[in-house]
Amino acid sequence: MPKTLAFLILIVLWAITGCTKEPSGSEQSLPALTLPLPAYDYSYPDMGLAYANPGIQFFEATPEDNPVTNAGAALGRVLFYDTRLSSNYTISCAHCHEQSKSFTVSEATSRGLHGQRTHRNASHLINLRYNRRQFWDLRASTLEEQVLMPIADPIEMGLSLDELIPRLESTAFYPTLFEDAFGTSEINADRVARALAQFIRSIVSTQSKYDIGVTNDFANYSAEELAGKALFFNNITRCNQCHMTGNFYTPQAMNNGLEYPHQDLGLYAVTGNEADKGKFKVPSLRNVTVSGPYMHDGRFETLLDVINHYDHGVVAQPYLDDRVTQELTVGGTPYQLGLSEIDKQALIAFLATLTDSTLLSAPRFSNPFAH
Repeated sequence: MPKTLAFLILIVLWAITGCTKEPSGSEQSLPALTLPLPAYDYSYPDMGLAYANPGIQFFEATPEDNPVTNAGAALGRVLFYDTRLSSNYTISCAHCHEQSKSFTVSEATSRGLHGQRTHRNASHLINLRYNRRQFWDLRASTLEEQVLMPIADPIEMGLSLDELIPRLESTAFYPTLFEDAFGTSEINADRVARALAQFIRSIVSTQSKYDIGVTNDFANYSAEELAGKALFFNNITRCNQCHMTGNFYTPQAMNNGLEYPHQDLGLYAVTGNEADKGKFKVPSLRNVTVSGPYMHDGRFETLLDVINHYDHGVVAQPYLDDRVTQELTVGGTPYQLGLSEIDKQALIAFLATLTDSTLLSAPRFSNPFAH
């Protein structure tokens, strides 16, 4: 047989056999589940002095009918990392919320089911026990409501809840996990939501350099970190007027002058209230050094970019938040900080002390599927 003909036959055979292989996105191709014995402890830790402010306790958002339990959060962890929750078995919640990146991704927007880009930046998932309303535009009233939305979203995971339930029921392990968490093996959308919410609420930050500093009058801080801390809290930069309490956040949406006219209407698209144009949720600054890029559209690559925005880049507009105006009135003149480069680097050094690196590799928050 001529070598050329033999080579062509081999190519055809390779193509035929290649087409009959199990595609990578399928039930049969998924990795095995491994859970620890004994189970991980997901109960809320003592949050420490940094969270002792009554203001943050007021915003505690754990529902009485869905407390965090070890079995419930363990089930939520499995669901969070399971690609069965997407229509083609390729996308999990963790795809857009990577543990090593403080449960977000290092891109301005994420890639969904078929490679399409999501509309907004993936929020990080730290300390959501203190947040009721979810998403950049606050369109979900609870975490239980929010966690189901990406599953059904045609860009993100593309799986209807009607399809999801029988898919979970057909596995060897989910009926037992649901029974451990809820008392019976019944699998339904409400229980999926409750378990995912429990796992996410268990992700809390308590071991940053800042948390230690609160206990020793910040004797563990460098001179630059202390200078940055003073700038953050001095009410001249006004950083702490939006990023308040030990969680360094505000549980509401604000207009921080990113652009005008608005490419993304933010909260207005939910409420229809003219004053809500350009308003977006104020995120926590916990683990902020590893959760970039920043803002709802990921427009800023670095913390220096963010600081420069507030220093001299706030854009005038009718409903600009009063905290970023000279007159402290809504729609006023954009406030400029006039920071030196030394000041900016000091602020960045302080923000780095808010990083709890233990979260980034803690086994109880990691992928339970062999990979």
